[in-house]
Amino acid sequence: MILVQSPDNPMPADPVAGYVDTPDGARLRFARWKATKRPVKGTVILLHGRAEYIEKSFEITADLQKRSFDVLTFDWRGQGGSTRLLKDPRRGYIDSFDQYIIDLETIMEEIALPDCPGPYYILAHSTGSLVALLAAPGFGNRIRRMVLCAPLLKLGKQSLSQNSLKYLTGFLTTIGLGETYVAGGPNPQQTRPFIGNKLTSDPDRFDRTRNFAKNHPELTIGGPTATWLFAAIKAMERLEEPEYFGQITIPTLLINAGADQVVNLRAIEELGQGLRSGSTLTIDGARHELLQERDFFREQLLCAFETFIPGTEIG
Repeated sequence: MILVQSPDNPMPADPVAGYVDTPDGARLRFARWKATKRPVKGTVILLHGRAEYIEKSFEITADLQKRSFDVLTFDWRGQGGSTRLLKDPRRGYIDSFDQYIIDLETIMEEIALPDCPGPYYILAHSTGSLVALLAAPGFGNRIRRMVLCAPLLKLGKQSLSQNSLKYLTGFLTTIGLGETYVAGGPNPQQTRPFIGNKLTSDPDRFDRTRNFAKNHPELTIGGPTATWLFAAIKAMERLEEPEYFGQITIPTLLINAGADQVVNLRAIEELGQGLRSGSTLTIDGARHELLQERDFFREQLLCAFETFIPGTEIG
């Protein structure tokens, strides 16, 4: 089977799943579902965070289906069921975030436009939110609106500053040690304890993710490598350029997790103020993985989503 499920993580019925090749030779695993309620409002393209995979989005997929949306999602190259980029498949790696943009554009051209009903919307998390913003100037009018959860625009508080991390990871990349883990090690999803975790305050959803990772390690990856983090920091810096984010005209809602320790909340607020059609909402008390949070927080996110999307016929 292309997709897998477990008793505590049931798969929405009747998926269409497969693989598609990018122009530069990566093979991406994708899946799409039809809405379970009519009339259909369009298609939501779900963009995962780093180290995530299609199966982790089963719950939010079902939520969106019930709200009259078709859903399309896929695994970024280097993770999930898509092409791994290193001999050691556990190592989270990317040379440049431009490769992720190629992934998104391939899914848009090869799957969304020919097979999924418009209009098209993006719901993204963390790294996926960063990629959506980087790709947005090239979308034209193909994407009507975007909801970006906990976008990775700047790292949260670390033992080293972001600039120091940039120089360290750049140095390691230059001397041929770019595949070195800089955080997490090979099995963080399987071994991370709930107490003290920065991702979710929901013990059941935390255990669901951890158990799935233990049972299906082939779909998971370890911590970020030096080259991945170096590429991420350079991508974040690109968005700091006014001439770049000035090209983003898609109406965009940025959603902060109020207790997020993974990404920098102030950077998200500043981008929301700087975007021509941007706004920011904070869900107080929520941790980084908003889509995996307690129902109290997820319901706020879904309410915000329904208020912002589908929008009007003109914007």
